[in-house]
Amino acid sequence: MWGGRTGALLRVWGLWPAGVLGRRPLSCNAASLAGSNSPQCWNCGGPGGPMRGDGFFCPQCRALQPPDPTRDYFSLMDCNRAFRVDTAKLQTRYQDLQRLVHPDFFSQRSQTEKDFSEKHSTLVNDAYKTLLAPLSRGLYLLKLHGVEIPEGTDYEMDRQFLMEIMEINEKLAEAQSEAAVKEIESVVRDDMEKAKEMLTKMRYFSNVEENIKLKKIPLQ
Repeated sequence: MWGGRTGALLRVWGLWPAGVLGRRPLSCNAASLAGSNSPQCWNCGGPGGPMRGDGFFCPQCRALQPPDPTRDYFSLMDCNRAFRVDTAKLQTRYQDLQRLVHPDFFSQRSQTEKDFSEKHSTLVNDAYKTLLAPLSRGLYLLKLHGVEIPEGTDYEMDRQFLMEIMEINEKLAEAQSEAAVKEIESVVRDDMEKAKEMLTKMRYFSNVEENIKLKKIPLQ
């Protein structure tokens, strides 16, 4: 169904590895389930775990809390869990979070808060970089659905596609005019759009496949 160059491009992205539909997706409700435990604040003992808002600070003593390990990048950066992301909104969110948790603002606080600040800042940076680039965003989105690229994937790509990539790079290196560069850009952009469309389709197929598994479970 998905052959040719576009299918090969999906293999490079890791969107079409062998056995992809047989892997178990991560639960989208993990954060809400974990939040029901309401961990206590390390500083005052109050309910300082996941709560309304961003949940970075204890509502009683305002001490910075540790990062929530159940929170994914999309939730952290206040983005819909989808391939298309508003990058302007993403950048604004990144700046707001860094003003909230950057280590420079915790130089006079306790060592515990300094350590948490470092972890939060690193997590925010990683989330921002991952969601900003379409490739890493797509791969992360699939990872949330239980799909990860196995080690050595680069060596398993079909040779025809690798030859096409080499030819494109050679044409780009030899391009002497803006028109030639735009022509190459048009070809690559077309393939990227097709891959994006297939990524969306794979997300739905993954959901359907999970429902099939649930349907197979005998009723108790």
